[in-house]
Amino acid sequence: MTPAWVLDTFAALMLVVAAVSAARVAAARPWRPGSVILDTDIAHLLMAIAMAGMLAVSLRTLPDRAWVAVFCVLTAWFGYRVVRDARASGVRALAGGHCAPHLVHSAAMLYMFLALAAPAAGVAGMAGMDGSAMPPLEYPTLAFALGLVLAAYGVQDLDLLSAGRYRLAPAGPALPGVPALAGTGSVAAPRLLRPGPAAGCRIAMGVTMAFMLFVMI
Repeated sequence: MTPAWVLDTFAALMLVVAAVSAARVAAARPWRPGSVILDTDIAHLLMAIAMAGMLAVSLRTLPDRAWVAVFCVLTAWFGYRVVRDARASGVRALAGGHCAPHLVHSAAMLYMFLALAAPAAGVAGMAGMDGSAMPPLEYPTLAFALGLVLAAYGVQDLDLLSAGRYRLAPAGPALPGVPALAGTGSVAAPRLLRPGPAAGCRIAMGVTMAFMLFVMI
């Protein structure tokens, strides 16, 4: 039995992640010519909104099937980027690559929505997560494995963040054929678009996903 206040706390954390991610996307202005496309921040924004709705029924937005479609697209996209990175860097792309954690996050979200939508999850579906009783997931071994991988990537991000590696790194890489980050006209924008805030969001989401997976096993 998970206390409702714990679920509400994680839901509030996801709202913070969504706000930070939305601010990063707005600062980068990917809809304007010459700006970088922050696919990872868009993914963070969608994942945070989805998880907030899973943790608190009052925060639900899209239907479950719509989220399945969203995370199918994100999983395919980051899978493509990981394969491309692996061709260039080998196995290191899986351990320390930029896109591998996002692939695992997307796959974990897709798994949770698919598993909870299965008949075994009951007719309540996601709505069961707004109280102390959280619906069980199908294939608990897969859920446990995904939770461990998420925890490992979180520890790696936390280690790099504490060592200052993300503060010294430039802004996240652009997509193929997309120019480098253009000026946004805001003094705060360059600091907001540094990798540190994105890493913090990724750590928070990884912890929340791992918690949800382990509790629902």
